[in-house]
Amino acid sequence: MVKINELMLVTAYALLSLVLTGCSANLVTTTNKKTQLINEETGRFQNLDAGEKSYPLTCKQDCYKPRSDIQCGSDGLCQYTGNKKAFLGGTDFSVKWLGHAAFVIKTSSGETFLTDPVFNDFDWPVNWLFSLVGGEQRKVNVEPDPELIDATDAVLYSHIHYDHFNKSDIETIGRKPGYLVPLNLADHFPSIGANITELGWFSSKKIGDSLVTAVPAHHFSSRTLVPFIYEDNNKDSWNAWLIENKGKTLLFAGDTGYSEHFKVINKRYGDIDVCLLPIASYYSEESPEWYRYVHMTPEDALAAAADLNCKVFIPWGYGNASWGLGDLSSHSALTRFLNMAEKVGTSAEIVILNEGESL
Repeated sequence: MVKINELMLVTAYALLSLVLTGCSANLVTTTNKKTQLINEETGRFQNLDAGEKSYPLTCKQDCYKPRSDIQCGSDGLCQYTGNKKAFLGGTDFSVKWLGHAAFVIKTSSGETFLTDPVFNDFDWPVNWLFSLVGGEQRKVNVEPDPELIDATDAVLYSHIHYDHFNKSDIETIGRKPGYLVPLNLADHFPSIGANITELGWFSSKKIGDSLVTAVPAHHFSSRTLVPFIYEDNNKDSWNAWLIENKGKTLLFAGDTGYSEHFKVINKRYGDIDVCLLPIASYYSEESPEWYRYVHMTPEDALAAAADLNCKVFIPWGYGNASWGLGDLSSHSALTRFLNMAEKVGTSAEIVILNEGESL
């Protein structure tokens, strides 16, 4: 009888646990694994254009020549003060830059997307370790806006690195919006009852009247050791995101090095109306070639914009709300970018934003 009572107790406990935790379990859908490249020896994800690289252009002189249109105050905060050009995207897309890789993107049909939100700092323990080794912290934090979160239809994550993916922020955002992520990323989510869709490259999901497609980036994946020991685990994939709405396109490139994948995207989806391309975190005295392999220099971003035939080009990754991960200063990447853009030219309309600005 004792054994029967114990069995009943264990069963009841298990059912109670299921009731209590079932409502918080995430719903995960995985789409199109077959389009991803897997290394046959390691069984891990790899880039579309892996191997040694040659780059169209490298800045070697006057890269960081001071500019009058970038002003820094005594508090160390810098701002771009140049003229704002008209946004050729018109009413097709509304774009607000929160800082680093976080954008609020609104379509003309009303869908709202949020990319790579990291509102304050890295998840523990990396935020603590980062402060111990003297890493440059954000000068300005990005605070979560309840109204923005409530209006968000989908959160798009590009990859698992700490400056792009924060578990505590997912708990803040909650389960109201959907989450679109690269393959295997759902395993890292806290159990909040989130609706998560893992998308392999070239697979899509309809959000309202918008079609969101996962496209390649040239990067890597590692959660445990980044940013201190760059061991390329690649157990989880990495994506860029293409949003199509009423015949117009917007590309959020995620963290990426320059490679042939930009030409592949253009060949498959045509010229891109709005390009959100990273220009920072390419600098490292210890390992300059490795840094550039997975992060574009400003001139690499100009080459990528040409490959994509971008109509509007909004750079990101620099700024007061970014971290000093491989950069000389908060606005050194923007300084180099503007100097190189003036030197080599571009057919795209360049739109420079400060954190919190929108067009």
